[in-house]
Amino acid sequence: MIDVFLMAVGFAFLITGADLLVKAASVLARKLRVSDLVIGLTVIAFGTSLPELFVNITASVKGLSGITVGNIIGSNIANILLILGVSAIIFPLAVTRGTTWKEIPLSFLAAVLVMILSNDRVIDGGLWSGLARIDGVVLLSFFVVFIYYTFGIAKNTEGFEDHPGKRDYKLMSIVVRLVLGFAALIAGSRWVVSGAVSIAEALGVSQSLIGLTIVAVGTSLPELATSAVAAYRKNAEIAVGNVVGSNIFNIFFILGVSAVIRPVPFEAKYNVDTGFLVFASFILFLWMFTGKKHRLDRWEAVVFLIMYSGYICFNIIYATKAVS
Repeated sequence: MIDVFLMAVGFAFLITGADLLVKAASVLARKLRVSDLVIGLTVIAFGTSLPELFVNITASVKGLSGITVGNIIGSNIANILLILGVSAIIFPLAVTRGTTWKEIPLSFLAAVLVMILSNDRVIDGGLWSGLARIDGVVLLSFFVVFIYYTFGIAKNTEGFEDHPGKRDYKLMSIVVRLVLGFAALIAGSRWVVSGAVSIAEALGVSQSLIGLTIVAVGTSLPELATSAVAAYRKNAEIAVGNVVGSNIFNIFFILGVSAVIRPVPFEAKYNVDTGFLVFASFILFLWMFTGKKHRLDRWEAVVFLIMYSGYICFNIIYATKAVS
C-alpha cells in the first residue's frame, strides 16, 4: 500500500516538475535567442536523463548488468515509441529540417554503435561480449562531439519564432523554476521507480525484465511528463528535442560512464532489445518523410503505441516462459 502511495505522489511531482521546466526553459531560450530545440537537446534532455544516470551509476557499482543495460535500452525504446507516441497524439510534432537530418540520425547512430560495441563474440570472436572500459571511452568521445555540435547550433535560430504574449520571468526566477522542476522530476521518478520495483520484486519478476520495463519506464517518466506538457503547449521542438537528446545522452554519456565505472557484460538476449531500438530509431527517421514532411502525425503516433504495447507483451511472455 505504501508503494502504491509513493507512486501516486511521484506522478504528481513529475507533472508539476515538467510544467515548471517547460515554462522556464521556453522563456530562457527566448532570452538567450537560442532555439527551443537546443534547450530541449541539452538542458531539458540532461535534466530528464538524471534518473537514468543515478540508476545506472548505482547498478554499475553493484554489478547489476541487467539493470544497467535494460534501463538504457528500455528507456530509449520507451522514449521513441511511448513518449513520442503520446506527445504526437496530443499535438502532431513538426520539427525543423536540421532535426530530421542531424539529431534524429545521431540517435539512430548511437543505437547502432551500442549493438556493434557490445557484440565482441559475434564481430571478432572474443571470449567476452559487453561494453569494456575502452568502449565507454568511445561512447564518451561521441558525447563530447555531440556537445560541440550543440554549441555550434546554439545561436542558429532556424525554426525559432517569437511568440507574442509569452510570459516572461526574471533570470533568478527562471533559475529557481528550473531547479525546482528538476528536483521535482528527480524526486518523483525516484518514488515511482522505488514503488514499482518493490511491487515487481514481490511478484518474483527477473532483473532484466525489471530493467527493460518498470525501471526503464519509471526513469523515462520525466521525459514523458516534459514532452507531453510541451506538446500540449504546442512546443514541438522541446517535445522532440527532449526525447532525441535524452536518447543520445543515455547511450553516449550514461552508458559510457557506466562502462568506465565497471565493464558491462552484454548477454546475447539483449540483442533482441537493442535490435528493436535500432528499428524504432530508423522508423522515427523514416516517418519524417511520410504524411506531412518533417512531422510525426497522430496516425504514426498510434502505430508507435501499438508497437510499444507489443514489445512489452513480448518481454512479459518471454520472461514467463524463461521462469517456467
